[in-house]
Order: sequence, then C-alpha cells, then structure tokens
Amino acid sequence: MTEPTLHVGTMPYDTTRALLDGSVTFDGNQATIESADIVSDIFRRMVHDREFDVAELGLTVYLRTLDSDDPPFVAIPAFPARVFRHSAIFINTASGISRPEDLAGKAVGEFGMYGQDSGVWAKGILSDDYGVTPDRCRWVIGGLDRPAPPFDFVPQPHPADVQVEQAPPGRSLSAMLDSGEIHALISANVPQCVMDGSPHVARLFADHEAVERDYYRRTAIFPIMHTVVLPRSLAATRPGLARTVYDAYLAAKNAAMERYRNGRKVYQIRTMLPWTNALFDRNADMFPADWWPYGLENNRTTLDTFLRYHFEQGLSARRLTCDELFTPELLAT
Repeated sequence: MTEPTLHVGTMPYDTTRALLDGSVTFDGNQATIESADIVSDIFRRMVHDREFDVAELGLTVYLRTLDSDDPPFVAIPAFPARVFRHSAIFINTASGISRPEDLAGKAVGEFGMYGQDSGVWAKGILSDDYGVTPDRCRWVIGGLDRPAPPFDFVPQPHPADVQVEQAPPGRSLSAMLDSGEIHALISANVPQCVMDGSPHVARLFADHEAVERDYYRRTAIFPIMHTVVLPRSLAATRPGLARTVYDAYLAAKNAAMERYRNGRKVYQIRTMLPWTNALFDRNADMFPADWWPYGLENNRTTLDTFLRYHFEQGLSARRLTCDELFTPELLAT
C-alpha cells in the first residue's frame, strides 16, 4: 500500500536545497514541499493550522508547545538553520549605547514575540558575557518593517519583573528604531532602516564577525535556531517515519557540504560571490569537518545552553533536558 504524500514546510536554505529540488527524497515517499517569504509563516501554519506532516519550527516555538498537557509535536534532531546572533542587535546611534552594558535601562524591540530564537540567544549572551539580564531592559514587541501585533499562535510568557509591551498602533520596530522611540532592536532579519543606510542606526557590534568567531572559539557553540517536527499522532501511526525524515534532512545537509567542498575546485563560481573560497578556507580552519552537525550527541552543549537560557528568561515552566526534546528512536544519534 502506498503511503500518503507528505506535506512538508521548510525554508530554502543550502541545507534543505536537495529536498526542494528533489535530489534527496524521503526514502521514496512522495512529498510536496512548501516554503514561505518569512519562516514565521511556516511556524503559524504548523502550530495554529496543523497544515504540515513535517515542518521546520523555531526551537523556542517548539519548546513552548511542550508546556501543554498534550504536546502536539515531536522533534527530530535535525537543525537546518544555525546563525550567530551578535550581529542581530541593532542600536539607535543617538541612544547613548556604545557597548553591550549600555543596554541596561533601554527600550529594546523584538519581532513578533518576547523570546524568538534570535532573541533567546542574544539575551542569553548579553546576560552571560556582559551582565545585562532581560529585567534591566524594557521590551517592545511588534512587526519589523510594517506594523503587526505580536504572534498569536504561541503563548508569550515572561517573568513578572520583565517589562514587555506592544508597539504602538501603526508603528513598526524599524521606524521606531530609526526615530529613537526604541533604543535598540534584536532581529533575525536586518531592519529596513539599516538596509536603507539610515545614519541613525548601526549594529551594536560593528565588527560582529570577529566577535562571533571569538564567541565560537570560547564556547564551541554555533547557535541553533530551528529544528524539524512531526505531529505526535502521525509519528505514532507511521513507525519509522521520524527516522525517514531525519535521514532525508541529514542527506540534504550533507549534500550542501559536499557542494561547498567540490566548489573549491572551481572557486565556488556557482555563487558568483567574490572571495567565497577564502571565506570557506577560513571557516574550514575554524570548524570541524561537519560545520552543521545533526543528531543529539554532537549538539548537547548548544542545546543545553539554549534550554538554560529559555528557562532563565521565563519561557519554560521548568528546566527541560535535551533528551526530552526528541523522539526516542533518535536519541542515540
């Protein structure tokens, strides 16, 4: 009997390209794969509307679903999106902020929710490395480049001693940063005011690459943003499906790494980005052979750090452990 077609929601990264172009399949299972303009649309469609059989989900979005009496999803230890987040902190240049410690007492914007993945990492790093804990700032939640209410498809807890408010009606966080209505902004995407070259805005860490490379040398953490989930009911009725999905995402990621390695022979000319080989060589000197490891064991330190941040920031009801996150059949990966 032919299994039903899998409906998959995932973004078009280099780590997922082979799934989208069909060069990697889900062990022969038919699949329709959808992407979106912004990844939060996939999150909403999975969490609120249950549209997908397999979906990429923000790590914090997934963790918030685990606090329910009947958690709807189970994750596999595949992590298609990893990004260093010192570069995600933007400031108004007239705000008096010149170093991380200056964020204390300031109004800081955050897109969509208090504690999106980039925000959890950035807040954790600010707390660990610079002593700026979330309770020392005022947090403003809204749309990035256009006005929008906070996300309504996940709970938005925060500690009682942390001030969180919505952006005023009709105001985007980008416009508020540019005008000085907020002093800083944590955003996974670069705000439009920065893209437009406004003289009123800048990154907190001007040389963020050097700072992020130093962070990796000190911690061995390449921050995980997203994982991949299935409905628990589907995983229960189709034994082996979680393994099939994991193997497919793993194969797609490995195909991406192989493209980069082979690209060194022809100076990565498929990208037409100057000096890409030089960047690849610098990264190869710094990272292990597998830049983006999948599986639980190779990611315990990174995941445990995120879980600590999530609990410390009041986003989890209790301190979760790595082994609670993933389907049991893949815990040994």
